[in-house]
Amino acid sequence: MSKVTRRVATDVGGTFTDLVSFESSDEGMKIITAKTDTTPPNFEQGVLNVLEKGGVQPEDVDFMAHGTTVVINALTERKGVTVGLITTEGFRDTLEIARGNRPDFFNLHYEKPLPFVPRHLRAELPGRMTYLGQERTPQDLSGLKEILDYFRSQHVQAIAVSLLHAYANTSHESDLVGAIRDEWPEVSVVASHQITREWREYERSNTTVLSAYVQPVAAKYLNNLDEALREQGLKQSPYIMQSNCGVDSLQATSAVPITMVESGPASGFWGAAELGKMIGEPNILALDIGGTTAKCSLIEGGEVRIMTDYWIERSRKSAGYPIMVPVVDLVEIGNGGGSIAWVDDFGKLHVGPQSAGALPGPAAYGKGGTDATTTDANLLLGRINKDFFCGGAIDADMQSAETSLTQVGEKLGVSAVDAARGIVRIANNNMINALKLVSLNRGHDTRDFTLLAFGGGGSMHAVALAEELQMKKVIVPAAASVFSAFGMMMSDLRRDYFFTQLADLTEGAATVIEGVFAEAETQALETFSAEGVQASSISFIRYGKFRYQNQEHTTEVLLEGTVTDAVLDGIAEDFRVTYEKEYTYRLDAPVEMVGIHLVARAEVGKLVIEPAPLGSEDATPAVKATRSVDYALQGIHEAVIYNGELLTPGMRFTGPAIIEDTGSTTVVHPENHVHVDAYRNLHITLEASS
Repeated sequence: MSKVTRRVATDVGGTFTDLVSFESSDEGMKIITAKTDTTPPNFEQGVLNVLEKGGVQPEDVDFMAHGTTVVINALTERKGVTVGLITTEGFRDTLEIARGNRPDFFNLHYEKPLPFVPRHLRAELPGRMTYLGQERTPQDLSGLKEILDYFRSQHVQAIAVSLLHAYANTSHESDLVGAIRDEWPEVSVVASHQITREWREYERSNTTVLSAYVQPVAAKYLNNLDEALREQGLKQSPYIMQSNCGVDSLQATSAVPITMVESGPASGFWGAAELGKMIGEPNILALDIGGTTAKCSLIEGGEVRIMTDYWIERSRKSAGYPIMVPVVDLVEIGNGGGSIAWVDDFGKLHVGPQSAGALPGPAAYGKGGTDATTTDANLLLGRINKDFFCGGAIDADMQSAETSLTQVGEKLGVSAVDAARGIVRIANNNMINALKLVSLNRGHDTRDFTLLAFGGGGSMHAVALAEELQMKKVIVPAAASVFSAFGMMMSDLRRDYFFTQLADLTEGAATVIEGVFAEAETQALETFSAEGVQASSISFIRYGKFRYQNQEHTTEVLLEGTVTDAVLDGIAEDFRVTYEKEYTYRLDAPVEMVGIHLVARAEVGKLVIEPAPLGSEDATPAVKATRSVDYALQGIHEAVIYNGELLTPGMRFTGPAIIEDTGSTTVVHPENHVHVDAYRNLHITLEASS
């Protein structure tokens, strides 16, 4: 009997918890998917539930990856712990001062977002480093005991340490953390240099505070999950998905949990990049539509863009909060299957950002929800099968759905059907605007990209979005509804290191640049070695962060091979090309390096999928029925309904059609051409390019 290798990924979303299990043997590969409700606040229970639903025994699992929303939920719902901040003397109010570039510029009554640490819990200590990392004033810890005694009296549970210029020299922060642990061993402590070695005092301080804010919550969750899985026989702790498209150990993530703030979206976009490489589509616009939000990211040349200029809760009326950790470059909007449709006081229809969530959910769930949602609209238009709602798991309450849409229609003076059409069109328009932000607004022509749509609602809207953006093709991956979990199976163990180092690109700069990379690589090797990862399995990717002299922000450029003085002019030209592509112009000005970005990766059970042979093009065996479907702008058509689970590699057909499986519905518009590739992905070619 051949040995079976089982790899499992679970992803906790705002509405559902997903599972993908790959069982490999000499006989081939078996893929199991499952989806259950997310179970806040005990998220680990949802993971156990989805494993049970998928028939996966933890004791049989050889490798497990896990993504979770616990960090972003704790931040947005303000369910972290009480934090105390210790900073350099004179910089107590850095969090309060923040930045002056407020988004609501003409609002004279604008108020900055409240810092996560009130002023009475922000303390100062004497001692000062310069921006070059030289000690200007020795650190004085004589007042530390008094600070900690006060923190205890205020029931502080975590301490954030962020000292001026700690990115250049970490010794003061390290000494302070050691002293805190000696004096108060049980308190949680996070220092800024543990998270990032980049400059920008406010962003670095806020990141440290937010990491401290969620650290006890995240550590408790991860420990509970680990213990529950171990009790059921899991041999090795699960790897945790990070925001940088890699996975990391549970222990490392528990210490600095802010690194998984956007782990769910990151895994999906990494999966999109890896899938694109497999099928020869390196340029992809990736779209993930779930129950609550829609997220999108641009992948060029098979590479996902990682950045550290990430903000939460930023909007047209609020500056939000910066988090300076490596996060996949994405745009997120409050539009998903559960997004609520509403009419404002001026009779204007809106969709989202409020969501009905899993409970009570859309009106059609029959769980008490009365608000019309995108899902209700798609049901009424026949795009979703009322007799196969949620894969047959729920009996669609069509009466409640129609009542909710009628109420919206009455406010607009139109019928329920017209209201449903309007909801779908507005939801599509919201998503188009998000897709433009990561493509057209950054100098990319959407006609050069393929739209890859996943999540429970991605394939429902994908063709309409691609048509508006004049794109040639849409790809819906196999098991699209749990694709983020699939992405975890394609991820490496990854850590990103950012070091600030100013250097003009003149003779002698190469020695400085190579020295910084050497320091970062040494740190990476030491960290991985402490966790049992062999140096021979580690690979590095180098980037430099450059700017025109005297500018404020930087542009990142890939650096290949050893940096020598002979290649500096070439690096400067690469920067100018990249800068011009993003900002449409170039300057006749010197270029300087501001810092380095080192990616350290090691494979830890990455999945390899073999293509299947192509069979018959005849898709008739997968036909379920036909039904009338309202395509909004393209009118009502009699569509052929296909069972997605019966579509096999090689099959072809033409729309109008609807493809249904247990987790998602794909809407194929009239004259779209569909074929199933060797990996069971759906390729939908639009009429204009056929």
